[in-house]
Amino acid sequence: MKLVRGAWKLLVGIKDALVLIAMLLFFGVLFGALAARPGGSTTRQGALLLKLDGPIVEQPNEPGALVSLSGSSTTPEYRLRDLVRALDKAKGDGDVKVVVLDLDSFGGGYPAAVNEVADAVRRVRDSGKPVLAYATAYTDSGYRLAANASEIWVNPMGGSLFMGPGGSQLYYKGLIDKLGVTAHVYRVGKYKSFVEPYTRDAASPEAKEEVVKLYQVLFAQWQDAITKARPKAKITPFLTQPDKVIVAAQGNVAQANLDAGLVDKLGTRLDFDKRVAEIAGVGSGKAAGTFNTIKYDGYVSRNPLPTGGAAIGVLTVAGDIIDGKSTAGSAGGDTVAKLLLDGLAKKTLKALVVRVDSPGGSALASETMRRAIQEAKAQKLPVVVSMGSVAASGGYWVSTAGDRIFAEPTTITGSIGIFGIIPTFENTLKKIGITTDGVKTTPISGQPDIYAGTNAETDAIFQAGIENGYRQFITRVATARHMTPQRVDEIGQGRVWDGGTARQIGLVDQFGGLDDAVAAAAKLAGLKSDGYHAEYLEKRPGMLAKLIAQLTRDDDDDAAAGGDAFTRIAAQHRALFAQALGDVKRIGTGAAIQARCLECEGLGASAPAQEDVTLMNLILARFGW
Repeated sequence: MKLVRGAWKLLVGIKDALVLIAMLLFFGVLFGALAARPGGSTTRQGALLLKLDGPIVEQPNEPGALVSLSGSSTTPEYRLRDLVRALDKAKGDGDVKVVVLDLDSFGGGYPAAVNEVADAVRRVRDSGKPVLAYATAYTDSGYRLAANASEIWVNPMGGSLFMGPGGSQLYYKGLIDKLGVTAHVYRVGKYKSFVEPYTRDAASPEAKEEVVKLYQVLFAQWQDAITKARPKAKITPFLTQPDKVIVAAQGNVAQANLDAGLVDKLGTRLDFDKRVAEIAGVGSGKAAGTFNTIKYDGYVSRNPLPTGGAAIGVLTVAGDIIDGKSTAGSAGGDTVAKLLLDGLAKKTLKALVVRVDSPGGSALASETMRRAIQEAKAQKLPVVVSMGSVAASGGYWVSTAGDRIFAEPTTITGSIGIFGIIPTFENTLKKIGITTDGVKTTPISGQPDIYAGTNAETDAIFQAGIENGYRQFITRVATARHMTPQRVDEIGQGRVWDGGTARQIGLVDQFGGLDDAVAAAAKLAGLKSDGYHAEYLEKRPGMLAKLIAQLTRDDDDDAAAGGDAFTRIAAQHRALFAQALGDVKRIGTGAAIQARCLECEGLGASAPAQEDVTLMNLILARFGW
């Protein structure tokens, strides 16, 4: 009994300690947030510092409470529209003396998003305001931004090499065979290649054909943009004969960059910061390399979106499309539909723009969102779709609800096709001496049976469901785009298109960004050009979310640099192992019938969400495309 009482006292003590620690953490963060100046800005005049130490995304993920309590920091994500708004505001803001692009740890982004920010940087430069960029080594996407700066600096101990899209993709067929795993694949679409890493030891000719076409277009657009931004730069040798260029420079990559006109200055971060201080100013008594800084977060908060005029609703469908509810960064069908229906209930919207930035996912969730968009049409609202960086598979399914579709030339879209993959482990179990047995009351009792394998009846049901889903997909596209189902099938089959080609074949109406789509929706609603504003239909972060974001955000301007070109290359290859872990988890935990864009994996796509598998869920709710 004494032992029990002692254990109970210990548990109570642990509980009380945890409660005390949690309270101290909460009030500590609250005090810090209240005591800090908005955005942590040191000044309202000086250099607008864009320290982009994370990727550019359509909708940033919400930081988790457990991450903050663990003491870990999270990689920040930068909302595309906020970056563009800050840059456009800065070009006419007298308080902003110079814009600084710190790209040492830039996380990149899909081509369309990076291009939009690059264009905004160019507008600042064309206004006559200096834009200075710095990195130890620029990535391809980082240099896309930096090329539009007034001055490009690189560390003399660094230097940049350009990779271009492409590289190795992991294939697991050999490993799966050794483990005895059976991958049951159901699909429609000759070019739907996402299942190939689990069924082949190399890419099929059809898959390579599609990847080559897509990457060639995107890479050509990247080269054209660099040439336009820096017409005197000799970038071609770095793309075609990088070894000869670097050997000729005796291994000095930074000097080779300078000699080719790719950069303007070689200098350490101290040299660069002193140059910025010459333009932005520096307070008396400050250390060398210090300059008057306008922090990005504070600048965005002080320059909110306009609110005058009629409201054009903007519904964001960003990230993986999943069933049920979601947080920011993914598109839960129920969550997104409720946001729209709540917005429509106020009867204040004059038109709707659906901003799609998704590689696809659950068919049920896609249809849930499409059906909610139809309610906007029932209220006689014009509906315009704005495709972001990627609007493929389920993302295109949602897009069929629009009266007009806008996209960028580098938008990745299409992927009209369906697949499903279910792993079973009967041979794996046999290897270790485990067998299975049981009774059945119907042909599909216990199916899909991951221990004993699927049977012919189950395989037939899945394949029939996949084919039915594909027919629904092409029928909806045909109706929306005024094509025959036969024509949609011709351009479907899982093919992935760049925005330019998608426009040529009728999947997209015209080029333009989100602002263009909002303007078109306002025009369709009969509003004057200055008589509307965009009203984003999204969940506002609460106080706790804001506190967590502040706690996990690393604002240390002296954070470790991104490294030279060779460090960057090594990091990219290490990322393959992280991808492998995600792929193995995907096959090992079971996959919903859905579609993903394999071609997008190297262009900024996130790992797909994981879902549970039951036969009825797979048949009725989890067909994805």
